[in-house]
Amino acid sequence: MEAALGPVFGVDRQLIADGTYFIAEHAGQIVGCGGWSRRRSVFGGDRARAAEDAVLDPAHDPARIRAFFVHPDWARRGIGRSILSACEAAICAAGFRDAVLVATLAGEPLYASFGYSVAERYEAPLSASLTLPVVRMVKRFDPNE
Repeated sequence: MEAALGPVFGVDRQLIADGTYFIAEHAGQIVGCGGWSRRRSVFGGDRARAAEDAVLDPAHDPARIRAFFVHPDWARRGIGRSILSACEAAICAAGFRDAVLVATLAGEPLYASFGYSVAERYEAPLSASLTLPVVRMVKRFDPNE
């Protein structure tokens, strides 16, 4: 997991600046977070990005579901579901018709329960010749819902 800090898991201040990042807290402590993006990057923090992250066109590009984390002590309590619901509502309000994400294997069941389908399985490169198995998943939103 330490090898994934930076290349895969890291702070992405652009999500915060764009107002598309949500947190869940209990007694002043963050217990979960996650967001969506209208920018090109699918995952990774500030350190992994060399250039400005281009803005997507909702008429042609899928929104990105990004940076979901739930503290292990708070897992399986609906926090991820609540944040993902908020993201999807905001994505649809912004005019996007599709969303894409890259999930860890632990996150795949949550996204599948929301109707995301597997598009590709691959290994994300980390430092020190290590890789992380991930799943690219996609979803098309029904404009009538």
